[in-house]
Amino acid sequence: MRYRISHVTRYAYSDPVSLCHSITHLKPRETPFQRCCRSQVRVMPWPSVSREHRDSFGNRVNYFSIQQSHLELEVSAVSEVDVSVPFVPALAESPAWEQVRDRLIEDRNPSTLAARIFALPSPAIPGDTDALAYAQVSFTPGRPVLEAAQDLMSRIFAEFEYDPSFTTVATPLAEALAHKRGVCQDFAHVGIACLRMLGLPARYVSGYLETVPPPGQPKLRGADASHAWFSVFVPGLTRSNCWVDFDPTNDCLIHEQHITTAIGRDYQDVTPVRGVFYGGGKHQLSVAVDVDRMP
Repeated sequence: MRYRISHVTRYAYSDPVSLCHSITHLKPRETPFQRCCRSQVRVMPWPSVSREHRDSFGNRVNYFSIQQSHLELEVSAVSEVDVSVPFVPALAESPAWEQVRDRLIEDRNPSTLAARIFALPSPAIPGDTDALAYAQVSFTPGRPVLEAAQDLMSRIFAEFEYDPSFTTVATPLAEALAHKRGVCQDFAHVGIACLRMLGLPARYVSGYLETVPPPGQPKLRGADASHAWFSVFVPGLTRSNCWVDFDPTNDCLIHEQHITTAIGRDYQDVTPVRGVFYGGGKHQLSVAVDVDRMP
């Protein structure tokens, strides 16, 4: 399946901004089931400095600096991506979660060594005893790790309320967990916290999800949004991929309608647009996303 993704972020400032430095995570990454055919990020006003690099997780990061006074900033990204159906292993035949935890410590395979960082606490996902208690309901002794992760995902879907007004990007994990409310970012953070408290590697995945309007209804332009889910590491699962992705917002494993942009320890590692600026006063932020299926 080929998609065209348009992501436009606009800032309008009440006072002039004299200087800004920003980074973006907007260019889709390559995965075993995804190929980025083309991707371009444009910034207005035209930046004085602009460059691209790969971060430590392999994400494509664009840095730019605007060194002229401006009242508006627009960052737009247009990408074309081919997505195939991800490999889905037999969940009940995966190893017991305790075996995965123990192998993470003992295994010297490069992929396992690289996964260890995702078993540690991170800035937005600190250790949380409530997360451990929540995880233990699904991760009973000897249960297959992927079967338990699916059960955890389904419980988050059933027990948490999707409420965009309750949390922001700065809301602590403990608050979302205590009130069982939030958005996809919060649900991904909760799932990751649960897995890490058991000693299992789990990473945050940012991207997009194609939305399909009701029958007979037109698709609203700009109404799509960034999406997030979590991914679980199982050493030795396949030759090309040891990670399995779970979407707790929709209670499903990812499929060909999920487009991956970046992976990290938590949201802070993969923020779509982040930076610092001088001046500006108050500002208004608007984001418009379109995910369109191509012939």
